Parts: sequence; structure tokens; C-alpha cells
Amino acid sequence: MKEDLANARQFMELAVEEARKGMHAGKGGPFGAVVVKGGKVISIASNEVLSSSDPTAHAEIVAIRRAGTMLKTYDLTGCVLYTTGEPCPMCFSAIVWANIQEVYYGAPMEEADTLGFRDSKIAGYFRGEECCLTMTRVENAALKELYEEYRTTGKTIY
Repeated sequence: MKEDLANARQFMELAVEEARKGMHAGKGGPFGAVVVKGGKVISIASNEVLSSSDPTAHAEIVAIRRAGTMLKTYDLTGCVLYTTGEPCPMCFSAIVWANIQEVYYGAPMEEADTLGFRDSKIAGYFRGEECCLTMTRVENAALKELYEEYRTTGKTIY
């Protein structure tokens, strides 16, 4: 269900303000995110990469983690994410893993690139473009056994 534009603007303003606070506090870049469910703010976060020394502490990731904690679940079905920038590939993946199916964003990925961030370069990897790393698969029988062991445990697939 698409949020109406007035609500989207309201929640985006919260994301912008959180981004501004975090940026000026030295937490990280100009990124903020808000997770909403049923019109109620569940979590709000800014980028915390610098303050936490954690390269995965993007605003979207932090907001998703907090929402999961608040709702006591990894499944954020029914939640909507508002974020100041188009989600990078890592954040996009986290959004999908969290089952968030509706995202509103402000600036496109290319705008983050103008600030020196590498979002588009990373996204390009998935389009088959050159990137900044080499990935090599190492086949191993023990890994296949590990996956088969998990398959037979009856654990929750998420």
C-alpha cells in the first residue's frame, strides 16, 4: 500500500533532520532513515559509520536493526522505509532481507557519488562492471556438508 505523499514528506523530513543531527555530531555522512509501520514511527537513525567504526552502520541498516529490536522480529513485513538517499547495494539487500516492500528515498545514488561515496561503483559490480575487489569461489566438500546439515535441522529460513 503506497503511503500518501503528505505522509511521505513528513517522514522524509524526520529522516533529513536525523541525518543533519548525526552529520553535525560527527557520526557519519548526510544520511538518515525512518522505519514506519501503520503510520507510526518504529525507529529513526542516522549514518553511524564514523562514530561506531563500523562500515555497515549506514542509516538504513541502523534503522532496520532498531526496528527489529523494537518489534522483536527480523521480519519487518508491513513496514515502510524512508531514507535520505537511494539505498546502496548493501542497504538494498538488508531491506529485502527484512521484507520491507516499500521504500521512499530522496537523493539518487549518483548524488552520493558527487560527495565521494562509492555507491554507484558498487552497484555497477552487479551489472558486470569493473569494481574495487576480486571475488573467487573456493569449492569445499565441508561447505556442502554444512549446508546439507542446516537443511536437515528444520531451522527457520529467513
